[in-house]
Amino acid sequence: MINKNAKLVPNVFEKNKIEQNPTRDGFGRGLVEAGEKDEKVVALCADLSESTRMQWFEEKFPERYIEIGVAEQNLATVASGLANYGKIPFIASYAVFSPGRNNEQIRTTISLNNVPVKIVGSHAGVSVGSDGATHQALEDIALMRVQPNMVVLVPADVEEARKATIACAKLDAPVYLRLARAKSPMFTTSDTPFEIGKAEVLFESEKPEVAIIVCGNLVHNALLAANELEKEGTSVTVINSHTIKPMDTKTILKEAKKAGAVVTIEEHQIAGGMGSAVAEVLVQESPMPIEFIGVHNEFGQSGDPNELIEHYGMGVESIKKAVKKVIKRK
Repeated sequence: MINKNAKLVPNVFEKNKIEQNPTRDGFGRGLVEAGEKDEKVVALCADLSESTRMQWFEEKFPERYIEIGVAEQNLATVASGLANYGKIPFIASYAVFSPGRNNEQIRTTISLNNVPVKIVGSHAGVSVGSDGATHQALEDIALMRVQPNMVVLVPADVEEARKATIACAKLDAPVYLRLARAKSPMFTTSDTPFEIGKAEVLFESEKPEVAIIVCGNLVHNALLAANELEKEGTSVTVINSHTIKPMDTKTILKEAKKAGAVVTIEEHQIAGGMGSAVAEVLVQESPMPIEFIGVHNEFGQSGDPNELIEHYGMGVESIKKAVKKVIKRK
């Protein structure tokens, strides 16, 4: 059942009635709020302010907005310089371009110097849709989580994206914030707990057989699958691991040990992503059966976002199959 402490929307399981918004909208709103609270917050964009929703900050604080143009390497290095002089820069582009194209500049000028630049990678995952493989970042979590000093956040919905933006503005560290283009269910509320580095148990059973650990837009699919599984007699726990790095190893280990088996879910390559981070924790502390849901060594393709999620095995039925499969391996 839903954890009451999570304070989710009442109609969380009504997929066709629940309000939907893209997580990039939450970033846009959160950035304006962060800018209102701290004049050191500045915004830089690579000619995609409307798509990334950075335009809302530009309209409110034009004197604190810099349009870099289609030059993602400069986007990172200019932001690094601003951070060195006391600013809190947010840089935004599509994730395939930042951190995809400017990974070396992020590594050398931001992570290595440990300056508080906030890298916002929008339009990540296959749910970008018709833009196709060239614009569907599926390796960005892996790129960012291996960099020393980097914090990696993948919010589950528009409200959590707003909270994550405000929270990372206060963090004296480089941050990668991963966002999506497509609309997704808005199932958390303003009262839902959010803290960087703290995973949240959203769905829990008294005697879970599997711990589902998930991030990003697929958290809602995990909740739908958990609800159906419970009705079918299979008990699971769903953990929203919105912070990939630093991972909440305490919560992950506690819930995994309680269940004895794990399924990880992410809209990303299974190699190097959140699932890999979970596996690294478990193999050192408590080895157990684990199934990985995500993209398996493939590029994306053009299509409807929801159809692509199903095609790559990240839908509700695929989650249920993975849960039943891992139970057999216990």
